[in-house]
Amino acid sequence: MIWIKLVRLGTLHPCATARFDTAPGARQVCHMKITDSRIRPTFELESIELGLRGGPIAGIDEAGRGPWAGPVVAAAVILDSANIPAGIDDSKALDEDSRAIVYERIMASADVGIGIGEVERIDRDNILNATLWAMREAVAGLRSQPRLALVDGNKAPRLSCETRTIVKGDAKCLSIAAASIVAKVTRDRMMVALARDFPAYGFDRHKGYGTPEHKAALDRVGVSPIHRRSFKPVQLALGLTEAVAEVKDLVS
Repeated sequence: MIWIKLVRLGTLHPCATARFDTAPGARQVCHMKITDSRIRPTFELESIELGLRGGPIAGIDEAGRGPWAGPVVAAAVILDSANIPAGIDDSKALDEDSRAIVYERIMASADVGIGIGEVERIDRDNILNATLWAMREAVAGLRSQPRLALVDGNKAPRLSCETRTIVKGDAKCLSIAAASIVAKVTRDRMMVALARDFPAYGFDRHKGYGTPEHKAALDRVGVSPIHRRSFKPVQLALGLTEAVAEVKDLVS
């Protein structure tokens, strides 16, 4: 029988007085449990703010900044602290079926606003400004005016209430995570509907993102009315980027 005291950076390890039996086939008494260390969103920040200064407090997030086609969608969600739906998480951590279930719970219990920045706005104002516009529209769609808006990322829209940006907020803050689910499910459903109007592109599968399937469809079919012409891959498909380069060569 051997007794070993484990010390790690001056702090006793959970198995600090672990007993290791050296007899053949002996069962060790120390068991180290490995758990999922991923950060999960909580209602902690909202609870603190509600206790200090009151509410309402809205979480804001978007879906669809990166795709080559379709709108950008923003959502604002004010959760009822006495009736928070189960299963809320960063939308990227949930599969499609789970997102749909939690989406219905959020819509049934929370104050929700949605803003949609269409392709024309994206091409005219750029994707960042279209996203911030959609966020303002989402807040305007709430039944209650929030006192504080918690915004995913490092850019906040100009609102009449106080705003606070939180990088990776959808993985930390429950209200933002709820908004990420609403925005994601709303946009995905829009892209599935658009796939029926433009069946050659596979929008129901890749939702407008730059997948090999999407690129192949652009090369084969060309550009649709819902493609973002301000995005370089679409410009390449239109031949605009090469044309600009040729003009620059002639000028120089």
